[in-house]
Amino acid sequence: MTTQHIAIIGAGIAGLSCAITLQQAGHSVQLFDKSRGVGGRLSTRRSELWQCDHGAQYFTAKDVAFKQQVSDWLEAGVAALWEPEIKVYTAGLWTAVQGSVQRYVGTPGMSAPMRALATPLQVQTSTTIEQLTHTPDGWQLSSAEHGLLVQNFSQVVIAVPPLQATAILGENSNPLKAVAQSIVMQPCWTVMMQFSVPLALPFEAAFINTGPLSWIARNSSKPARSGLETWVMHATPAWTQAHLEQTAQEAGPELIQAFQTLGGRAPEKWSAHRWRYASSETNIDLASVWDPQAGLGLCGDWLNGGRVEGGWLSGRSLAEKML
Repeated sequence: MTTQHIAIIGAGIAGLSCAITLQQAGHSVQLFDKSRGVGGRLSTRRSELWQCDHGAQYFTAKDVAFKQQVSDWLEAGVAALWEPEIKVYTAGLWTAVQGSVQRYVGTPGMSAPMRALATPLQVQTSTTIEQLTHTPDGWQLSSAEHGLLVQNFSQVVIAVPPLQATAILGENSNPLKAVAQSIVMQPCWTVMMQFSVPLALPFEAAFINTGPLSWIARNSSKPARSGLETWVMHATPAWTQAHLEQTAQEAGPELIQAFQTLGGRAPEKWSAHRWRYASSETNIDLASVWDPQAGLGLCGDWLNGGRVEGGWLSGRSLAEKML
């Protein structure tokens, strides 16, 4: 087997899953991510006094291979089962969530499993890849922070949201561009709230079907959390889209008001984060896309039904196609 030198753009769960599979098969892999850390939307904000998961709230496992991955995370202590009391709110009525879905979270934060995946990998953070150029020696990458990178790569994996993937592809690989351009992503405003005294709400999390919110949760009810009581809430895609270009200081108070109408109270402190590419509006089920002629591939949860499990399986799917 010829060892390939492979670049992976994006160190979220899809990129990390792809990288692990390729590296275990004997290839040389280098990941690049524009953020300061790995994990993408599996992320946690923290300070000395509080912490809050402001992206993915939990994950489930149906696929046999992903179940094994989750089992490994549980054994390593970087994930745990979360068994909250969950309600559903619709038009003034609260009902209990029925069923026996097992929900897992990273411990002590959602990013912990991602850091565990990244441990054996080469990851260069704070590097925004903007352009790919094909040369006789392979693919060259250019970043906003460092200009043209010195390494050449035989293959490149793009594991970022589709709009960003389209920009990175440029004039390369029309088949991949066609897929990326066919996807419409939905945004999400998220608000993290801190309370010095716990709220007396009769649930730990709730799906909200009326008003601007879609989800609220007592983040401090998750295993291994520390510090002050924190709650997180996600706005609906429609509300977020309508308020997309507001500042955090403008969007946050409106969502906090909606939280108060559900029985909450105003927090002592809060912060907001806008996810421009939170979920896919387009229903697509390709798992991943590989262009062997160009040596370019796409992976991400947006290609595989969304969700954490979908992202992990997408990265693994692409690696298997490449191998």
